[in-house]
Amino acid sequence: MSDERSVHPDCGNPYHECSEYCFNIIAEVKKQMSKAETGVLQANTVDVHRSDASDERDGVESHSDDGEDNMGEESVNLITGRKKKLSELRLKMNEARKANQSAMVVEKKKTDASPGWDVFNKQTLYDAYKKRTKNVAVDVDEYNTMKETDPEFYREASSLQYGKAPKLSDDKIERMVKELKDRDEKRQSFSRRRKFHEEKDIDSINDRNEHFNKMIERAFGKYTLEIKNSLERGTALPD
Repeated sequence: MSDERSVHPDCGNPYHECSEYCFNIIAEVKKQMSKAETGVLQANTVDVHRSDASDERDGVESHSDDGEDNMGEESVNLITGRKKKLSELRLKMNEARKANQSAMVVEKKKTDASPGWDVFNKQTLYDAYKKRTKNVAVDVDEYNTMKETDPEFYREASSLQYGKAPKLSDDKIERMVKELKDRDEKRQSFSRRRKFHEEKDIDSINDRNEHFNKMIERAFGKYTLEIKNSLERGTALPD
């Protein structure tokens, strides 16, 4: 009995005396191989059934599949082409947006931003001038005639015609008067009258000077408050 079990028939070395450990390992390997074979057989049977069903469907729909395959390939190519164009457009839009943002940053650094309360700076006055002269009618023929007749139409510093003004027509004068009247009417219709405080000290000579004094008061009022109070009390005056 022991001689028969000394060598396992499935052992690769017939001259080797197999122990109990060898018999156990060979049994486990056989068990795993049997499980694997049963799984392969089941998979093969399922594949056979699926192939049969697909063959039947192919036999029924063979004519329609040929046309659908061609249409499918064309649609796939069309979709991929559209996606490629969309991606290129998005890249171009992103590049343009980045370039625009960088240009805006550079332009913002070039221009000096004036404070919000600075309404009488040079740029604001120039914009107001352009707005007023936007609706002024210009006669180009008359302008060229005046420039040809007067050799010193554009005078230089060495010109001797200082104080000499060209003769203006009545139409131009009436146009100027009309523009001034329209400007006053517009200012009255759109201006908001501020509340007037009778107890407030008058320290300005006109509206523009009053606005400037308010601006100075906001910036330096807390530093000059004691000086103003001393001047009003008379304690700041020399003895």
